[in-house]
Formats: sequence, C-alpha cells, structure tokens
Amino acid sequence: MSVSESISPDSDAIDAHGSRRSTSGGPADLETGAILSIDLSAITTNWRSLASRVAPAECAAVVKADAYGCGAEPVARALADAGCRVFFVASLAEARKVRAIAPNATVYALNGLPPGSASAFADADVRPVIGSLIELAEWDAYRAASQWRGGCALHFDTGMNRLGLSLDEAPALATRLNSQNHGISLVMSHFVCSEAPADPLNERQIEAFRDVRLLFRGVTSSLANSSGIFIGASAHGDLVRPGYALYGGNPLPGQPNPMKAAIGLKGRIVQIRNVPQGGTVGYGAAWTAPSPAKIAVVSVGYADGYVRAAGGAEGRPGAQVVVAGRHCHVVGRISMDLSTVDITALPEHAVRRGDFATLIGGDITIDDLAAWTGTIGYEVLTNLGARYHRVWTQ
Repeated sequence: MSVSESISPDSDAIDAHGSRRSTSGGPADLETGAILSIDLSAITTNWRSLASRVAPAECAAVVKADAYGCGAEPVARALADAGCRVFFVASLAEARKVRAIAPNATVYALNGLPPGSASAFADADVRPVIGSLIELAEWDAYRAASQWRGGCALHFDTGMNRLGLSLDEAPALATRLNSQNHGISLVMSHFVCSEAPADPLNERQIEAFRDVRLLFRGVTSSLANSSGIFIGASAHGDLVRPGYALYGGNPLPGQPNPMKAAIGLKGRIVQIRNVPQGGTVGYGAAWTAPSPAKIAVVSVGYADGYVRAAGGAEGRPGAQVVVAGRHCHVVGRISMDLSTVDITALPEHAVRRGDFATLIGGDITIDDLAAWTGTIGYEVLTNLGARYHRVWTQ
C-alpha cells in the first residue's frame, strides 16, 4: 500500500489560524516515530512559477515514485485543481492512481510498453512512452486490431543511452508515421546534464532534438525537466516536465534555490542519555564521546529512508538536525529504527522526551541532507519511509 492510499477521508480540518486545511495519512501520530509534512500549496506555487517561466509552452508535472515520496493522490489532486493538465509517471500502476484523481488529464507512462500490456493501457486511458521499434510494432498491432484511437509518445535518445529510439531511426519513422494515424501525441527526449547549464552536451541535445521536432511537425514536443527549464527557451519546446523542482528541490545546484520548500520531517526524541567521556555510541562503536556527552535518541532510522551515511564517526561529522532551535550533529551509526544526536551543547533541560528533532525543514533542505550523506535530493525524497505519520497542508 502506498502511503497516500492510507489517507483518512474524515481527517480534514482547519488549522489554529483558521486558514489552512490539513489532511493526515499513514500511521497515527503517537503510533509512529516521525511526522512528514507536505505543503501542497508550496507544490502548486512551484508549478505555477514554472508554468509562468515557460509560457507559452505548457507545464506538465512528474508525479512518479508516489510523487517523489510526497503522495501521488494528494499531489496530483492539488496540481489538477491548480490547472495542470498533463502528468508523467513511470508505470501503468502509477498512472492508474493519477487517472483516478484526474479523469480528464493526459497521463504518460515513461517506462514504455511492457509486452502484452497495450490493452491495459487502453483500458486505463494511459499513454505509453514508446522507446523502441518492437514496442511501436506491438502498439500499432493493437491499435489495428482493436480500432482504439488513444495516443502515445515517442521517446528519442539524444545522448542518455538509456531509453529511446535512435536518432538514425527518426527520418524513416517520421515518413511512415506521418502517412498514417498512429496516435503519436508527443515526441520527447531527456537531458543528460541539465543541472550543469554550461555543459556542451546540453546544446548538442537541443540541436539534435530540434531536428527531430522538424521531422514531426504538428506533434507536441518535450525535452526539459526541472533543471532543463532554466537552460532557456531553446530547451522548452511545447511542453516541459518538472518533477524535483515541484517538491522544493533546487534545480540550480550551487545557486540560490528559486523554488519554495515543500517538505518537512521531524523525528520524535524517545530518550535522552548521558554518555561518559570515552563511551561509544551505536553499532560498531563508530563514535566515541570526547568528553561527557548528552545524546538524544531519535526514532528515525534507515528503514524510514534516513540513510546510514547520515551517521557520524571519528573524524567525520554526521548530518545536522535542529533540536530546541539549535543545529546539532548526528553521531554514531544510523540503525534501522533510531538515530543518535549530540545535544551536549544545549542548555540543561532544553530538551525532553517526546520533543522533536527537525531532520528536514527550516534552514535544513533536502539538498543539504543529500550533500551531507553523499547522495542527491531525488534519492532523499523518494526514500521517505512509509512509517511516517503524514500531514498534507494546502
């Protein structure tokens, strides 16, 4: 079960200020160790900002991987209400969730057409993103046999070498497809290095895709992801596909983040321990107290997506969290269900059992946590665990 499937339909409420509505899901607050907050208004604000930037191109939304861990159903509903008409997911199973929320939207499944699945795509009114000749042949055969007239996308590989038809196949395909109705509603490709706008591969991909667009005149085109949007109008085509930026991730690494933060994560402190000088903390005795220390035990671990690399060891500081308004370091190894935080520098009695440590939120961003743990914010988001109590505000 996805986290968003467990939303209580009776949990809507106006907050203490009487202005924002919240919906909760997942385990009950006191039955789990952490609270994940998702600001739907921030997500829709980010979408509107990107849509304004790329106009007159259309702005879609990528909601794969349970909307990057934020809940596909509530996120898709909020975006549809904001005016988003096109959604991208990875698979047909993900697409069905979006279709149930946005019955009039266009929904594309990026991972292609699995063998024998054409009828299921048609039944769900989902458009496969076709990236090989064998997929196209199967799609055409189904359309001919069933007389179904729904659409699909063609994905051309302009440098990723992952999915997609080759550029050499494009001219013959265009001649063949333009002579008949194959239901091609979109031609697309995918940037390799859009996070580095000055990388020359970006311009090579833009030029290669421009040639593809000319072959498929009149068909909607799409190249830009979140970071690609900021390369400029030459990358926009007719439709852009932001994902990470919608959820507050920085599409411009190394520069100020133009997006509004949308995610908060707080872990409950279940115990406070005094550790003597020379005492070790956690598995493997990876961290030793250099002097008497006070440790807060937080009920979030790697089973919740708070990765082991967030831990601190001798000579290597761990990730930072905020406790009682102060930045503190994670020390020792992250375990399956728990993390340990050095709160020695905090005033006496500043922290009590049941208080929360902020792991993401305030001035700790998903990109900060990614940098501290040697990964990317995309992985931080999509690792967010199913054990959290979730609160969506709008």
